[in-house]
Amino acid sequence: MKNLFCIKDKVILLTGGCGILGSCMSRHLAEQGAKVIILDRNEEAGKALVDSILKEGGEALFLTTDVLNKEKLEENRQAILERYGRIDVLINAAGGNMAGATIGPDQTIFDLELEAFRKVVDLNLFGTVIPTMVFAEVMAKQKSGSIINISSESAMRPLTRVVGYGAAKAAVTNFTKYMAGELALKFGSNIRVNAMAPGFFLTEQNRTLLTNPDGSYTDRAKTIIAHTPFGRFGEPEELLGTLQWLSSDASKFVTGTVTLIDGGFDAFSI
Repeated sequence: MKNLFCIKDKVILLTGGCGILGSCMSRHLAEQGAKVIILDRNEEAGKALVDSILKEGGEALFLTTDVLNKEKLEENRQAILERYGRIDVLINAAGGNMAGATIGPDQTIFDLELEAFRKVVDLNLFGTVIPTMVFAEVMAKQKSGSIINISSESAMRPLTRVVGYGAAKAAVTNFTKYMAGELALKFGSNIRVNAMAPGFFLTEQNRTLLTNPDGSYTDRAKTIIAHTPFGRFGEPEELLGTLQWLSSDASKFVTGTVTLIDGGFDAFSI
């Protein structure tokens, strides 16, 4: 009996593959038999991650990149094609936030640093658009492929403080839906574009917002958990089922969707 969720031997590329969520995804995909290419700025972390995957019997390759540099990404594409000849799945996991693009409890919108806002939009939106343009070109020629963007809970409804990040991720969600139609209509029904929208997971990007120096939860973290029916933050491993579904033939007729993985946060009111 065919396993619809099998991703063995698929060539899967992740941008931002060295972050807490990205590295968890990379390890899982390699464990499932995929050929994993990790793109990230952090060469030391990338090589260490690949070494650990190889020791566990997986197949992985690290390439240094800059998701805002089209020429560098094209170099990455050439290296991938020379080694594997194809790209089956692109996961746009690069993203992040910065202090100036947030509004602190003692600030108002008039304190927003426009340059920081612009950088956050560049990283999250253009850091998805540009890799998609570069690597989807391969999928268009193949007439097959799956693109998985990483949106966010903050794209679904405006959250306090994270104004820049929320606006950028909302744009990623819109871009996901646009590209689903664009690629299918012009290059065939075997190219799919979907997004995963994680709720609240502790990462290096939000750790200072959600935890105190002693590791205890901040008031913001307590408010989030109180609004989450599951009553806790997510674990990175809890993203992997959706990731595998969207990477595999199990989602063959699924495109233009955004899957929330949030312990019920978005569904809960009072």
